[in-house]
Amino acid sequence: MCETFSTSGRFIGMEEESMTYAEFFTEIKGKFMEADVSHVKEHLAFQFNIVGEAEGIFYAEVKEGKLYVEPYEYFDRDAMFICSAENLRKIADGKMDPVNAFFTGKLKVEGNIEKALKLKDMIDSREAL
Repeated sequence: MCETFSTSGRFIGMEEESMTYAEFFTEIKGKFMEADVSHVKEHLAFQFNIVGEAEGIFYAEVKEGKLYVEPYEYFDRDAMFICSAENLRKIADGKMDPVNAFFTGKLKVEGNIEKALKLKDMIDSREAL
């Protein structure tokens, strides 16, 4: 948050500072890394394309029961999610259901829908901790 003043120097109010991709990635990676994927035996690779504020690309991969989240494109992905940083934050916090977000157009999904649904399991495993 930052204070905003008019040209005459009078206080107008508070403005939300925009978040950079690096700041958003660090935040969301921390949230994702709380997920318990130790029971996941299959390989999962998700790419996230963030549009608008904090625009960028990163991936989350589950391999041999371990989660990796990196700020790169993943070409051999199972599914790609496209949404705003704000909506992904709500999904990661458990405040927005990813399935409902898909059906309301707040989250676009390309690729293997069956594997894409496992994102909800990852989020739910985090909430159970």
